[in-house]
Amino acid sequence: MLSGQLADGFTTIFVGELMDRFGHFKLWHAGGSILVAISFSSVFGSCVPCKLMGINTSTLETVGYSTFAAIFNVGWAVTQVAHMSMVNCITSNPTSRVSLVSCRNAFTMVANLSLYGVALVIFTLLQSVNVLVQYRWIA
Repeated sequence: MLSGQLADGFTTIFVGELMDRFGHFKLWHAGGSILVAISFSSVFGSCVPCKLMGINTSTLETVGYSTFAAIFNVGWAVTQVAHMSMVNCITSNPTSRVSLVSCRNAFTMVANLSLYGVALVIFTLLQSVNVLVQYRWIA
């Protein structure tokens, strides 16, 4: 988690600056989405480097999960900054900007509540299953 949070913090600053200078918010958004899609299953799945090398050590697991957590958070930061930057390009009316950001925040809350609902269903229905399997179902 720490590697991901550090990567997220640095990426948010640098990507925001690069987007301000070069623009192309949609390309940044697509790139961040691709990074998230590639790394998501590796963060919540099994150890990819362990499978590739045929070795299963705790050090390799730590490095693998830390690397994919960092990639995931970099992609997430890029996507979020690009998404928030697009609001200014969509409209110049301050009232419309507030409405767009409010809608974005509302749908974020709905997504978070939906995830809690899915987790409740999984933890209730799959009580006899290993916790790792439950979290994989949620992911």
